[in-house]
Amino acid sequence: MDAGKKSAAALMELEDKHGAHNYHPLPVVLSEGKGVYVWDVEGKRYYDFLSAYSAVNQGHGHPEIVDALIRQSTRLSLTSRAFYNDRLGEYEAYITDYFCYEKVLPMNTGAEAVETALKLCRKWAYEKKGIAENQAKIVVCEQNFHGRTTTIVSFSIDPESYGHYGPFTPGFIVIPYNDAEALRKVLESDATIAGFLVEPIQGEAGARVPDDGYLRKCYELCRKHGVLFIADEVQTGLARTGKLLACDHEEVRPDVLILGKALSGGVYPVSAVLADNDLMDVFRPGQHGSTFGGNPVAATVAIAALEVIRREKLADNAAVLGEYFRSEIKSLCSESDIAVSVRGKGLLNALIINNKNKKDLAWDICLKLAENGLLAKPTHTNIIRFAPPLIITREQMDESLEIIRKTILEF
Repeated sequence: MDAGKKSAAALMELEDKHGAHNYHPLPVVLSEGKGVYVWDVEGKRYYDFLSAYSAVNQGHGHPEIVDALIRQSTRLSLTSRAFYNDRLGEYEAYITDYFCYEKVLPMNTGAEAVETALKLCRKWAYEKKGIAENQAKIVVCEQNFHGRTTTIVSFSIDPESYGHYGPFTPGFIVIPYNDAEALRKVLESDATIAGFLVEPIQGEAGARVPDDGYLRKCYELCRKHGVLFIADEVQTGLARTGKLLACDHEEVRPDVLILGKALSGGVYPVSAVLADNDLMDVFRPGQHGSTFGGNPVAATVAIAALEVIRREKLADNAAVLGEYFRSEIKSLCSESDIAVSVRGKGLLNALIINNKNKKDLAWDICLKLAENGLLAKPTHTNIIRFAPPLIITREQMDESLEIIRKTILEF
C-alpha cells in the first residue's frame, strides 16, 4: 500500500478506523520534514511551531543526526543489555561529561525516564536516607505533566489523565506550582519525603514560567531537608529555553536530571536519567532496565544530537529569537481583543487566548494558522503553544510572526 498515493482524507480515515482514538490531531497529514518546515501529502509547506513537543529542537532531518542513525543501524542496532556493545560506554562517558554528572541510566521515552527517577528516589530513600520501607513520599506540583503511565497519572490533577485508571500508586504529595512556601511547609511537616519532582517550566500546562528565584529556593529547601531535587527537563532541556537546561537560568544543579525528546533530535526514542554515584549506585544488576535502553543506535544518535546543540549554539539562538518573538507577540496583543498575553522563555512560548465567547476559539485559530502555513496546537482550551525548531533564523521568524499576526487579526 503506497501511502503517498492516498489522499489526506483517506489516510486520516485509516487512522480513525484502525487506530485507538487517544489523540485529537489537527486535520493535517504530514509526509516530509526538513529544517523548520514540514510538508503535507498534497505538497503544502508549513512552519512547524510545535517541534514534536520539543523533540525536534535540531530541526527535521538534521543530516548529521540522520547519518548517525543510518550508519549505526546498518552496523549493529540492538544487543539488549545481556552483552556489552561498543557504543554504549562511549555515549555514557560523553553524556556524563556533557552535563557534569557521574552516572547515566539510559532509557527510551520520557515517561520511562520519569519512572526511573521515581524508582531511584525511593530506593535511595530506603537504602541511604533511612526512611522506613514503603513510607517514602515524593512531592510534585499541580498542573504537572510527566507522562501517561499509571504511577505518573496517580499524581495528576487533570481528570482526562487520571480518570478511570485507578486504583493509583500512593506516596505522592501535590502542592501548588511556583510556591516555594508550600514546599517549605510540607518538608518541615513530613520527615518521610524523599524527593521533589518538578518541571522548571510547565510545558503541557502552557509554558507556565515560575517567578525568578523559585527553582533556587526549592533547591535550597531540598538541600536543607535532605530531599532529592529531581528536574524533569524532557521538554524544557536541551537548549529549548535559551540555556542548555532550564535549571541553568538559576544555576541549579538537580540531584536527578531527566532528559528525553531532543536527546535524539527526534529521529529515535532516547531518554536518560543522570545522577552522581551516591544515588545511582543503589541500582544493582537485575533491579531496573530496558531491552532497548542504551542500544547502539540510541547511543550513536544521542551523541550526534548533543554535538549539534553545542556546535550550532542552539541555546543562544533560542534566547535571542525567543525574546524577539515575545516582544512581537506582546505588540500583537495590544492590537487584538482575543490575544490576551504571551509567556515563555527561549523558544518555549504560549499565547493566552480570550475564549469567553467561544470555547473552541484556540482550536479554530490553530486551524486557520495551518491554512495560512504554520502548525501549532492548543492546550487547556485557551492556550496556543509556539515552539519552533531552534535552528530557525530571524528571517524565518519574521515570516512566521506575520502568519500569526495575520491569523489572529482575522478573528
